Amino acid sequence: MEIKKILVEKSGERLDKFLAEKLELSRSHVQGLVENEKVSVNGKAAKASLKVEEGMVISVEIPEPVLLNVLPEEIKLDILYEDEDVLVVNKPKGMVVHPANGNQSGTLVNAVLAHCGENLSGINGVIRPGIVHRIDKDTSGILVIAKNDQAHVSLAKQLKEHSMTRVYVAVVKGKLKSETGTISAPIGRNPKDRKKMGVVANGKHAVTHYKVIKELPDCSVIEVRLETGRTHQIRVHMAYIGHPLLGDGVYGTAKNKYGFEGQALHAKILGFKHPRTGEYMEFSSTLPEEFLELLAK
Repeated sequence: MEIKKILVEKSGERLDKFLAEKLELSRSHVQGLVENEKVSVNGKAAKASLKVEEGMVISVEIPEPVLLNVLPEEIKLDILYEDEDVLVVNKPKGMVVHPANGNQSGTLVNAVLAHCGENLSGINGVIRPGIVHRIDKDTSGILVIAKNDQAHVSLAKQLKEHSMTRVYVAVVKGKLKSETGTISAPIGRNPKDRKKMGVVANGKHAVTHYKVIKELPDCSVIEVRLETGRTHQIRVHMAYIGHPLLGDGVYGTAKNKYGFEGQALHAKILGFKHPRTGEYMEFSSTLPEEFLELLAK
């Protein structure tokens, strides 16, 4: 276990935000340390919301990373780019990003562990293989993976500041009233079903921009640009305005005359500043075969 002592030189910030920046950890990681009483201020336990003041002495216990019980698997990856800091992959539909109950194998993490070995970030306190952001199992498309902690901090900051470029292609039910539009509605846990997200008054700020690419007899193909990145944001927002994604059994109906399974959503473009060089990089992927077959129908 590593113990760090920090002297506060400037007042005003929340404790969790202050420590996240000082220690180059994610804010959620810091909040977890606070909840587990690994953080003390002037020798006493403190809350994450505490406003730090000049002269305070903060002590932080950082536990050693814990190995995940996840095994590397030789699963072919569609690699769009790789260097010593980042790995950009095109995830197929049907692949889970991170292991969970019922999905301990066959995930993107299993594949990345086999490909990268120990060259992955462990910034969240557990040796998790660099997963900075996720997309749903039935969503295909581009993800960036951090191969070291410095890269993870940089990419996570870009996500938080909404400076990453993230463009999706989706097929939604019905015809939209206008060719372009913006949906600004807060997203949080659905109070009636905690497994789902929803537009709720006390939710987090969420903004989605869309543009109609093509109109079909009973559907619309749209390009979606995320300004924020909330869980299930596109699925929730499109359902909120009455145009759920085709095949989305959670926020719409799974049954459709095209026989398409899972939501029709593809992460087509991802752009970010390289964590080491600062150079802006942008990657694009072609629509997967099942998506093209849907559009042909």
